[in-house]
Amino acid sequence: MDSPGVLEMDELVVGYSGTPVCGSITARLDPGRILGVVGFNGAGKSTAARTVAGRQPRISGTLRVHGLPADEDSVPFRRQVAAVFDEDVFFPSLTVREHLLLVARGHGVDQPETAVDKELEYFALDSRADVVPQALSSGQRRRLTLAAGLIRPSSLLILDEPEQRLDPVMRGLIAQRLRGYADDGGSVLLVTHDPAVLTSTADSCLLIDEQVQHVSTHKAAKDIAGQ
Repeated sequence: MDSPGVLEMDELVVGYSGTPVCGSITARLDPGRILGVVGFNGAGKSTAARTVAGRQPRISGTLRVHGLPADEDSVPFRRQVAAVFDEDVFFPSLTVREHLLLVARGHGVDQPETAVDKELEYFALDSRADVVPQALSSGQRRRLTLAAGLIRPSSLLILDEPEQRLDPVMRGLIAQRLRGYADDGGSVLLVTHDPAVLTSTADSCLLIDEQVQHVSTHKAAKDIAGQ
């Protein structure tokens, strides 16, 4: 019998109050792979990602992470899954550095101070390390949320349009980082509207619509560019 994938979805139906927002989803994500999720605005991409992250219940179907149900309140689930959505939620009295140290120490990162310094440099936040997040620009806050999601250990990374509010250089750095995460054995569920990010990272793609389809990365990128 095949071992379970990192992420398995079988006839998964997502939505609100029992009403689906898109067709059922069947897909599998193995270690070292990046699955792109594309579609028009409002198609249900973010809803699907939030369901996989355990932030809202599924309507029906099967959803497993390492063979276990997706449950944000489950400690084993939270240890495996890191998720970044378009939300800037910070402790108002902590600095940028203190936020990252809190995440790193809370997840048992070795040499947390060194890990934080590397993230600050990677995301060009080193000059802003000692200010509170409210003093950052919108793009800097986005970089901080991405740094917090990437500094901690995980086997499944869920990203909802990570390119939002980032300049082209930083978008390229994020694409490199995701590819490196997968090359190290991690799995990524990537919702994106950026053709360049998609083609430089994703191994395969899901097109979310009334009928969910597996499509090639090249076709998905062309569809995004034509929107």
